[in-house]
Amino acid sequence: MFGAMEARYKLRIVLTATSSDSHTWNLVYLQLLLEEHGHEVINLGPCVPDDLLLHSVREHAPDAVVFSSVNGHGFLDGERAIRTLRSEPDGAFTPAVIGGKLGILGTAQHEAHSAMLVKAGFDAVFSDGALEPLISYLRDLSPVPAAASLHRSRRNAEVAA
Repeated sequence: MFGAMEARYKLRIVLTATSSDSHTWNLVYLQLLLEEHGHEVINLGPCVPDDLLLHSVREHAPDAVVFSSVNGHGFLDGERAIRTLRSEPDGAFTPAVIGGKLGILGTAQHEAHSAMLVKAGFDAVFSDGALEPLISYLRDLSPVPAAASLHRSRRNAEVAA
């Protein structure tokens, strides 16, 4: 579908909905897609409060955080969540992306919302249904195998400290 992750290692990804989004089908679909591409996925589920997100980032030391929104409030919830994540040492530099339905007016707001979400701290913003760009982004984020073990051991040492 989107190509395998040749010569790359799996990322540890925290997958989350925004705090007001109670949808689960999108999270299940994304989890299956990301696992199909070799990633380890920690799925936090729907309606994730900021403190649970921060706790999960501290506990799991992910290589990336992926936010998904279906209810149309992704912009409002995402902007607050990313500012909270970026204000904490454990989340300050963790790659974080968001995608899905970011506003209630559809694609008309997407460009403006995207720019504001990147300014707030997201590394990338994907339009609703843009799965190939997400997979490509994660593929580029994934280090090559030789560097992966060094990256993982450094990250694990930081978590243990």
